[in-house]
Amino acid sequence: MEETSTPRAQWLRGVLDMCLLALMAEEPVYGYEMTVRLAKAGLDVADGSIYPALARLRKRQLVEVERRHGGGGPTRTYYRPSEAGMRMLQSWSRDWSEFATSIGSLITRAAREDS
Repeated sequence: MEETSTPRAQWLRGVLDMCLLALMAEEPVYGYEMTVRLAKAGLDVADGSIYPALARLRKRQLVEVERRHGGGGPTRTYYRPSEAGMRMLQSWSRDWSEFATSIGSLITRAAREDS
């Protein structure tokens, strides 16, 4: 069976919750704004992926929500990490660093062997 999505999209799907918590840790943020910030960071994520991820984070009690009235615009739901969410982000961050270092080392070795 041929895989249709790009490796980058698959990788992002695996780390989306961590990326969202990292955005929220900077400041409370609403869903669409997360999509914009991820795109600015070079990570294209559809709105359809953000909201299920936010629902997962809420269900696991890793985020807190606050409804704010916009200045003439719609009421928005802002998200921020709960205490448990901050602990999880720190843990995931350590795990990610170790994982990325291991993958980087493996790929660098393979590239040198090809030369």
